[in-house]
Amino acid sequence: MKFSTLVERLQGKRTSAWEIHYAAQRALSEGEDVIMLSVGDPDFATPAPIVERAVAALRGGDTHYSEVAGRPALRAALAREHTRTTGREVTMDNVIVTAGAQNGLYAVAQCICEAGDEVIVPEPMYLTYEASVRASGATLVGVPVDSERGFHLNLARLEAAITPRTKAIFFATPCNPTGVVMPRADLEAIARLACQHDLWVLADEVYADLVFEREHVSIASLEGMAERTITLGSFSKSHAMPGWRAGWAVAPVPLVEHLERLALCMLYGLPGFIQEGALAGIEAREAIVGEMRDVYRRRRDVVYERLSRVPGLRCLLPEAGMFMMVDVRGTGLDTHAFTWQLFHAQKVSLLDASAFGDTAQGFVRFGFVVDENRLADACERIATFVASLVAVDA
Repeated sequence: MKFSTLVERLQGKRTSAWEIHYAAQRALSEGEDVIMLSVGDPDFATPAPIVERAVAALRGGDTHYSEVAGRPALRAALAREHTRTTGREVTMDNVIVTAGAQNGLYAVAQCICEAGDEVIVPEPMYLTYEASVRASGATLVGVPVDSERGFHLNLARLEAAITPRTKAIFFATPCNPTGVVMPRADLEAIARLACQHDLWVLADEVYADLVFEREHVSIASLEGMAERTITLGSFSKSHAMPGWRAGWAVAPVPLVEHLERLALCMLYGLPGFIQEGALAGIEAREAIVGEMRDVYRRRRDVVYERLSRVPGLRCLLPEAGMFMMVDVRGTGLDTHAFTWQLFHAQKVSLLDASAFGDTAQGFVRFGFVVDENRLADACERIATFVASLVAVDA
């Protein structure tokens, strides 16, 4: 039997990076003392107001088909939030509810790209970007950033990557895996290029509510960008709802209409009780998001303080989010060997960051997804493992 080549286009190094996480899951299910830091799934429960609203909806019989683009109340609430953060007024007609930001990314790529197009993405980039672009028949063009500059954008390289075939620029700010928040000047430069070359811009802002010190700026707020920008958001990280698969996209109305046609085939509406929970999350946003941000900042500081003292490791302090990039080149191991040997020796699972792009060679991604005591334990295990490498060399 033969299969479509579509799925083959979705495979590759970026998707195989999850193998260590699957191994950690199996070990944990078999009773081993594993600390899984390899995926952005926080350990704490979804906040009570969200759960209670969803449970009440279920008990009230909210188990039927829902509007394909999302319920009007939720879309209107998301439109108000976007207007608040960007200063650019949108309505519910500019919003579509998606099954998480990844679903939105995939759908957008299929709606704006086709064979022969190119999509520019700064790397390191999130693992599913390439598969989503390739599924449309387009080509992803990665633009390296410099780890020595903290993984901030290289604007000259970005501009040099533009060709007559370029259709869009995709990027995440704050960025997963680096924790980098794009400064306004970089966003203004991207906006200038997008307007000059008539490009779409997809801004993945999943971690926008989890910025620590730097200001988050949405590129959709800049002059001339509202009509060419798709902004992706999600409740997964800011509201501890990864398993709910609730996200959204804000875009020009004609594109939302295209996305709705695709959603009709792919999703046929997010379950109503999940949308009710998401609406409760927006209503309690200030308290929920503030607490989440404080938790991740504390966890970041615990990990950074401990791992920065380990000889052979260099930690980059993230500006946002739930991940930290750790340079392990000083240990003498490449990242694949480091992550797997660490897992076998100490039962700590980290992700090989080189899967996010060649510019992340030598780095691993550490997730702040367990409590502070458990994070401290993970840091001790990593320190013990690194010390054992020095002992073997001696």
